Amino acid sequence: MTPNDPGTAADCPLTCIEGATIHDPAHGRDGVVGDIWFEGGKIVEPPSAERRAAASRIAGRGLVAMPGGVDLHSHVVGPKVAAGRRIAPHLVRGATAAVPTIAATGDLYASLGYTTVFDAAIATTSAGIARMELDDLPNLDKGMYLLAADDHDVLASIASGSEAETARLVGDIVRVGAGWAVKIANPGGAVFWMQYLRGDHRDLDDAVPGFDLTPRRILERTQRAVAAAGLPHCLHVHTVNLGLPGNWRTTLETMKTLDGLRAHLAHVQFHSYSGGGLDAEAFGSGVAPLVEYFDTHPSLTVDVGQVLFGDTVAMTGDSTAAEHLAHATGVPWMSHDLHLEGGCGVMPIRYREKSLVHAWQWAIGLEWFLSVADPWRLVLSTDHPNGAHFLAYPLLMRLLGDESFRREALSRIHPAVRRKSPLAGISRQYTLNELCIVTRAAPARIAGLPQKGHLGPGADADITLYRPAPDLSRMFAMPAKVFKGGVLVAEDGHVRRRVAGRLLAASS
Repeated sequence: MTPNDPGTAADCPLTCIEGATIHDPAHGRDGVVGDIWFEGGKIVEPPSAERRAAASRIAGRGLVAMPGGVDLHSHVVGPKVAAGRRIAPHLVRGATAAVPTIAATGDLYASLGYTTVFDAAIATTSAGIARMELDDLPNLDKGMYLLAADDHDVLASIASGSEAETARLVGDIVRVGAGWAVKIANPGGAVFWMQYLRGDHRDLDDAVPGFDLTPRRILERTQRAVAAAGLPHCLHVHTVNLGLPGNWRTTLETMKTLDGLRAHLAHVQFHSYSGGGLDAEAFGSGVAPLVEYFDTHPSLTVDVGQVLFGDTVAMTGDSTAAEHLAHATGVPWMSHDLHLEGGCGVMPIRYREKSLVHAWQWAIGLEWFLSVADPWRLVLSTDHPNGAHFLAYPLLMRLLGDESFRREALSRIHPAVRRKSPLAGISRQYTLNELCIVTRAAPARIAGLPQKGHLGPGADADITLYRPAPDLSRMFAMPAKVFKGGVLVAEDGHVRRRVAGRLLAASS
């Protein structure tokens, strides 16, 4: 196995995967038995009979073929991830690794059948080091979302009302920084943080100190700037009041503010809580009114940020949320300023089945998945590593696709959540095609990647072959074969080769 060799078209001769059971929702193929042809890193039309005779053949009969997985929202590089490794070194290596090394991250994603990942929150001043780390991340095409709306010049431009100037600044920041999109983490939160204004709940119409701005205005004007700048992915939003009881109301106001232009709301599980104040007994689900609005407003998309039980590390560009969590739990945490632009909060966390709040978080995420009508507007995520490691994706897929397994898991959690959660009354099960949508087709489409998430001619030859099994977690945990750009990179849980992958950056 060579370290991150670039791979060339010569590594990907004309090849046919024969007789696989194909799941390709973008082309309406739902369990259709057929062949997949690829060459030079791309999927191609079936060639002439003369060329077929010389092609390489791979036995696909009895195997399930899907496009390579696309992780729209993860945290894999940059200062916050490095801080996570420092604060929880016991979670860096081995089976418990919540913040694995860069090389191990690429290997683990590939062995899971994923071929594309985006880091969802990089400060603009950290873009250079994050890009170098992305270059070292093997077996994945990869990109990053930049926290452009934290920059003083951007905030000043938004306050001035000059939409053209804001669009220019945002576009320049993303393109010079080799980013893919703009992420907002708690609009205006960095300014409040620097002014030591760190109260609990914040309203979208609170005045941002030092600017003629509110969080709502930052959202509105940044969303328009991103659209005007022509970036491939829409504004990626982590709204205010993450993790606080009663925050579903803020999330609904955020949806209403953003509706009209495309916008993506990140890790909505952490923004969907009912209750008021800090009374844990009042804590609960606010999903129903959010889904009701979401289902009827198609310009919005979401990823869930599912919590799964076990040890992990919380890391966020929203230091206010991290500080609140640390004070509520007593867990040691760290925050580092990013050139005085704001902070990044990091702390270890253990999600427990019998914790009332943790059980609600688990149930609320699943409620989102199982309530949204259109899976094309929803993306599977754990906000890695905040809700769980990405290696937990197969377990999450089984929870979605196996009602009896989900009910057995529900029977183990805190009894108050079992009684009160709407999850107990939901019988929906995801089909394999729906699982393919939320892990591949939908995130590729939402991210603006027309060459990803499908198996049609012209797509990247990122292909995963699974052995079907009644236990979906077993099926999705260990693909039979994983091809990145037509190169076999993983097989039966073993990495066979490391290829460099491409940096996905918005072009000028």
